[in-house]
Amino acid sequence: MYRAVTRQIEVTVEPNYLPERSSAENRQFFWSYTVVITNSGDETVQLRTRHWVITDASGRTQEVRGEGVVGEQPVLAPGERFEYTSGVPLPTASGFMAGRYQMESESGEKFEIDVPAFSLDSPEGKRTLN
Repeated sequence: MYRAVTRQIEVTVEPNYLPERSSAENRQFFWSYTVVITNSGDETVQLRTRHWVITDASGRTQEVRGEGVVGEQPVLAPGERFEYTSGVPLPTASGFMAGRYQMESESGEKFEIDVPAFSLDSPEGKRTLN
């Protein structure tokens, strides 16, 4: 599991390779990832936008920006958590993702929190140790 904490908001990510949705012959590899956002602060916050940078094993990157996550802009009171699962395809057997969420506090302050960089690995990926 991967973890980042920004301004008392914890984001954890757990990626999971999905062989049933992948095909090495067709260069299609698919992962799901489950994100848990926990508000350990003392102010209610709302997730407004997301920004992902997705990098495959060839070094190609794509950026994804949008409103909310999985069609929602969750509001988290102190002590509350929000969990969602999404997915990502890659043309290579491995890669990684990192991102940021823009949050808004009750007072209207907008700020960004980190999503930890996480590795996307499949059994088809060849590992080289130096």
